[in-house]
Amino acid sequence: MEENQDNNIDKDLLARFEKEIWSKVPHLENNQEGEKVVNATPLVDITADFKECAKEVYNLDLSNSELQIYGKLDSTLLTGSIKIRPAANIIYNAITTGKIKSGQTVIEATSGNFGIALGMLSKLGLQVVTIVSRKLQEGVFHELRNMNIKIMDLEMDICPAPGMEGKKDELVAKATAGNIRSQLSQMGFDPSIFDNSSNEIESLLAKQDIINLAKLLSKIYNCFCPEQYDNDLNVNAHKTITGAEIDQQLHKDGNSLEEFNILCTFGTGGTSGGLSKYISEKYNKKGVHVIFPPRGQDVAGIRTHNNADGLKYYQPDKYAGEYEVDFEKAKPLLKFFVEKGHDIGESSALELYATLQLASTNKGNKFVVMICDGIEKYRKNLEKIGKIQPPGQVSPQDVASNADDYDKVIWIHTQYTPQEGGIELLAKSLGIDKSKIIIPNARTAQQLLSGQGIPDEINNSLQESKGKSLMVCMAGRTSLMAANVLAEKGIVTDSLIGGITELPEARNSELSELVKQASQF
Repeated sequence: MEENQDNNIDKDLLARFEKEIWSKVPHLENNQEGEKVVNATPLVDITADFKECAKEVYNLDLSNSELQIYGKLDSTLLTGSIKIRPAANIIYNAITTGKIKSGQTVIEATSGNFGIALGMLSKLGLQVVTIVSRKLQEGVFHELRNMNIKIMDLEMDICPAPGMEGKKDELVAKATAGNIRSQLSQMGFDPSIFDNSSNEIESLLAKQDIINLAKLLSKIYNCFCPEQYDNDLNVNAHKTITGAEIDQQLHKDGNSLEEFNILCTFGTGGTSGGLSKYISEKYNKKGVHVIFPPRGQDVAGIRTHNNADGLKYYQPDKYAGEYEVDFEKAKPLLKFFVEKGHDIGESSALELYATLQLASTNKGNKFVVMICDGIEKYRKNLEKIGKIQPPGQVSPQDVASNADDYDKVIWIHTQYTPQEGGIELLAKSLGIDKSKIIIPNARTAQQLLSGQGIPDEINNSLQESKGKSLMVCMAGRTSLMAANVLAEKGIVTDSLIGGITELPEARNSELSELVKQASQF
């Protein structure tokens, strides 16, 4: 049996993988001293800069506190992020078990960094296709393209619609499936194979289940899917390597992970899950604090609390704590640390701000902050900090309580437009006259979101407004992106949190009663 498995391994691919990738990433090796992590990323004492930031930026004096704060700089890893750790382990396992061979294609759903990590496989002659279910930051798209990764953009978009689950709109699902079929065909995939599974594909799209869409496409086209959201090797990479690596480095300084708390954000749950297991099994304690942005904020592929709930590796009973951090409050901290020379990304700013809150309220004094990626992908956003007034994010209750302040309500989405019933529901729920609701077509929405300029229809509505303007969409993310685009041009608007699908009156309605597929004209 072992001989047959050995014969099934692509030994040439394995040798190239070990030389080009495995030898350059953290992994366990045995030596005379026993098992040890090699290629460890730096663990840097950032306490002094942290205290200076607290004082200068937030007027908090922590100078007399017994703080000890380390940054785990995974931004220095191959491909620039922590995601290379699980990616390398998953691919290594796939090669050594014969699941991947030279010339094969890898397909995965990603919000950025895991896809970029998979881009290393192009050096080995493997093709990588990433399925992107929302608009990524420009810098992330740039890195994906630089890694010779094929990008399938579902345009689903920016704004997934949770209300669609169980309220299947066949027309919308068919339209999106047609878009995927076209992109796959352009990449050289046989469209007839897609057609044979079209019903199953449309069913997944109706639920906006991009994770299982990646698995299905991999299956029908005989590709490999890493299944990062469900693959135990994701968690295991952080339990056996990342946790042991941090502990190994702390011991060199006379410390131990037993005395420290780790702060990390949540993407797939692999980091928080693996580190929680390591600390629990070795020290019989909970030591990982998990940080989320609030609902409606889009931070570098990090999931909000409600979007993490239901994923396999979201395990709150294993955590020492969970916290929501407003990214707007963390932005000055991000700017401070980058200007100090630290290569940290947006998610790290959330973690450091959470550390500031914990430290200032005497909830710990020894922390390790996971610096999961660097600033380069987000450089354009960094340059805007302090220069642009961010849009307001308002709840339906906020709007209804101040309805007289709003003179224009502008619908913005590239795929859906309100039915008459949806317009009436918006007006009733928000306490705003129906005549104030503007419905641009999908092409106009796309023009605004792509940054090509403010289309005349939207510009005229904004100029005519005698009060505030409110951007509204399906679930709150498209409208927030539109409001951010307008903010960059000096126009301040508000964005409705949760969109039309989260209005209380909408919860008893079929989605097809509220919206329909948008016309381009």
